[in-house]
Amino acid sequence: MNQTVLLPGGAGFIGSHIAAELLDLGYEVVIVDDLSNARPDVIDRLEKISGRRPVFYQADVADRSALDRVFTENRIDAVIHLAGFKAVGESVQKPVAYYRNNLDSTLTLLETMATHGVKKLIFSSSATVYGAENPVPYTEDMPRGSCTNPYGWTKSMIEQILSDACVADPALSVVCLRYFNPVGAHESGLIGEMPNGIPNNLMPYITQTAAGIRAELSVFGNDYPTPDGTGVRDYIHVVDLAKGHVAAIDYVNQHTGWEAINLGTGCGTSVLELVHAFEKVNGVPVPHRIAPRRSGDLAFCYANVDKAARLLHWHAEKSVEDMCRDAWHWQENAKNL
Repeated sequence: MNQTVLLPGGAGFIGSHIAAELLDLGYEVVIVDDLSNARPDVIDRLEKISGRRPVFYQADVADRSALDRVFTENRIDAVIHLAGFKAVGESVQKPVAYYRNNLDSTLTLLETMATHGVKKLIFSSSATVYGAENPVPYTEDMPRGSCTNPYGWTKSMIEQILSDACVADPALSVVCLRYFNPVGAHESGLIGEMPNGIPNNLMPYITQTAAGIRAELSVFGNDYPTPDGTGVRDYIHVVDLAKGHVAAIDYVNQHTGWEAINLGTGCGTSVLELVHAFEKVNGVPVPHRIAPRRSGDLAFCYANVDKAARLLHWHAEKSVEDMCRDAWHWQENAKNL
């Protein structure tokens, strides 16, 4: 019988791409999402991509009774936990809301998993857990903490909660996947990143500027100690990231205990390099100006990806050009959705 994977937060940008990969591979997919940062028609678009429709519940993952119903009505084998607030800047403005939402949803999920005997969990963590103190490239054995914002602290705290849970229950298998900078979109153009209001991430701001929705892109700082003075990040295609989760399911099926694994490319790309690559690949100008640095931004942030290769037998395959091409295809197609 095929495995059934629960995706709390599965209607969002990253979750929908994971769902598409799992559906293509024959997994049964159950999505729970309150749609606070996603559209309900993503379920229809997933069905169009794969020819199979995921089971969908509109519910808050922190709602214990709603989550109990999901586990009762479906035989869940593994969970990929993506539910949570995710805007770094907003977390500084609304720290209590971020701690309440991100920690509550995780604790409720763990309690419900325990009640229903589900032992396999993959958590959507973040490179922000490395904070400002560690040197690049980041390796998983570096200390967590020294986070520069409440969003990062929620990820670090949840990792600690999950680690402690594994000590208490030796049958638990937990992998914390530390994402770097997911960009791009599904090659079908049917799913992608669609932020509410002004984008918090660079690539949707680039695509919206190229489309004329935004007047110009602000590049925050050009005086960092980097090759062109702009911040360097590890951009990873969201489809590669999704495939990393599929590989992690194979891993949690065979191991117990807690692991943290980076999902990135291992290569850094500067803000201006990404802008110029986008313009070249798509033949579209991106008006931009240099703005002052933002507090908390790092000069460099990129992964060491050796552990993912060793434990998951996974590595990113798509190029920066692929990311730019697919992101623009999605932006153009999204007008018709």
